[in-house]
Amino acid sequence: MNGLFQQDVNQETFILNLGPQHPATHGVLRVKLEMDGEYIVDAEPVLGYIHRMHEKMGENRTWAQFLPNCGRMDYLSALSYNHGYVAAVERAAGIEVPERAEYLRVITVELNRISSHLLWFGAFVLDLGGFTPLLYAFDDREQILDLLESVTGSRLTYCYFRFGGVYNDIDDSFITGTREFIKRLRKRMPMYDALVTKNIILIKRLKDIGPISKDMARRYGATGPVARGSGIDFDVRKHEPYSVYSEFDFDIPVYEEGDSMARYMVRMDEIEQSMRIIEQALDKLPEGEIQPKKAVKLVKPEKGDYYHAVEAARGSFGVRIVSDGTNSAYRLKLRSPTYSNLSLFGEASRGMLLPDALALMGSLDLVIPEIDR
Repeated sequence: MNGLFQQDVNQETFILNLGPQHPATHGVLRVKLEMDGEYIVDAEPVLGYIHRMHEKMGENRTWAQFLPNCGRMDYLSALSYNHGYVAAVERAAGIEVPERAEYLRVITVELNRISSHLLWFGAFVLDLGGFTPLLYAFDDREQILDLLESVTGSRLTYCYFRFGGVYNDIDDSFITGTREFIKRLRKRMPMYDALVTKNIILIKRLKDIGPISKDMARRYGATGPVARGSGIDFDVRKHEPYSVYSEFDFDIPVYEEGDSMARYMVRMDEIEQSMRIIEQALDKLPEGEIQPKKAVKLVKPEKGDYYHAVEAARGSFGVRIVSDGTNSAYRLKLRSPTYSNLSLFGEASRGMLLPDALALMGSLDLVIPEIDR
């Protein structure tokens, strides 16, 4: 907390509304700020402006009819949400997934993770006043969208996975294009490092700004880059392996500093780790079917309570299913990583200057439709 800020002194404060149409909130998020001059006394995120009742929709649609909803939550990491939902239903219904399909899931999810981090990188630096990096980041991201469009048919709200596999196989042009993209991006990462990461303006805006301690991260249930930027070594892909992630050698970037710069570095390092995973998956890609030999036409899981989590671009995304043995969920509960990450903003921002609080908010990488499901 800033030394100039003393909450126990009688002060005359005022209320400032940040959003719900402010560009720094990246969506229809309203933050009610109590200000003492330029310093934040308290911050209260206000949700509900884009609520669409996804969980209730999952309960009055069949299991398959809910599939397109997954890409409408975190639309920047849609394939991870697609993955989490189909994996939960497969666990509940006892559906086996061919090995090739699991590899294709990992390849496409990791490409989607890179595209999500690139968009966050460009938008985050734009929030801090730098426009040029956004153009470079979108140039690279466009290559990924072209690749994913060729195999999924979509460029943003993907619905590629099916119960028991994926709906479309990849071809040689996709494999060649993916390898060329990784080669290209590796050559451009030093440019990002010199242009942005080592830029003294960025360092001054992020270093020691918005510290989040391990204790705070744990109390609010923060996961993903937010938690790993606070020294918490947890990634669902490593610590609760699912799909075929246990087959690959990759590292989990963790930084102890807990400031906005640490969260920035985690995501930049994760881009390299995702490229490593994709290369290994392409090298080991097995032949075979992409769906079960016996087509999954009607899904009716046994009665029970099931849970499955995946590592999305913003943290641990969990799907809890309560099945009553019918062709739709009795109860569907979605564990949103960004909701937990946003929850700590009120405590973390107290005593901060408003421009620094915006840097903190940007480092959380918020996607509002995913929070406000």
